[in-house]
Amino acid sequence: MNTNKKIFFLSDAHLGLPNHDESLIREKLLVKWLDEIKNDAQEIYLVGDIFDFWFEHKRVVPKGFTRLLGKISEICDSGIPIHYFTGNHDLWVFNYLPKETGVILHREEIIKEFNGKRFLIAHGDALGPKDTSFKILKKIFLNKITQWFFKRLHPNFTMWIGINWSKSSRYNDKTENLKFLGEDKERLIAYAKQKLEKEHFDYFIFGHRHVPMEIMLSQSTKFINL
Repeated sequence: MNTNKKIFFLSDAHLGLPNHDESLIREKLLVKWLDEIKNDAQEIYLVGDIFDFWFEHKRVVPKGFTRLLGKISEICDSGIPIHYFTGNHDLWVFNYLPKETGVILHREEIIKEFNGKRFLIAHGDALGPKDTSFKILKKIFLNKITQWFFKRLHPNFTMWIGINWSKSSRYNDKTENLKFLGEDKERLIAYAKQKLEKEHFDYFIFGHRHVPMEIMLSQSTKFINL
């Protein structure tokens, strides 16, 4: 690794939410950020839910996001790896983004080493104790039969279902879930501590919670929620 370069992380842009105009403002800010960091970047990690909903048919993908997709393609073409993690809102990313933009797609957590430090990186959905209902729902969404069925619906109908489901899940989210619950109640912290019982990590990097956190789990291990 080039020690003069940096590793950058970002998650949960939820582009497309709540409407086109507000989403476009965030998209332009994201493109500006990518422009600002690209010369200093060794690698870039987009850690899930960059899009609020994504489903691709064989020859149809969601419209929009051209500024971001163009910038990602430009950076990948320049030789800088961009890692794209699927989250719970964009878990139906398939081949389009890797093939057309060059991102490296990840569906599960990964372990990386930078400058001798071990990182565990994941979006964070369906990790940790409890949350059984969502874990079951995620398995259904990732099931090949479910995906086969959705791909045979008209794309307009597929997007309508997905967008409305995404909005309803956000509206039904409880207010207390959008603030720090305490170290003993945060599922991802519990998950990180379980991993530490088996092997050492210097950093845990997660998204998903929409609550920025930076917590020392030990003298040598830091938990970061983006």
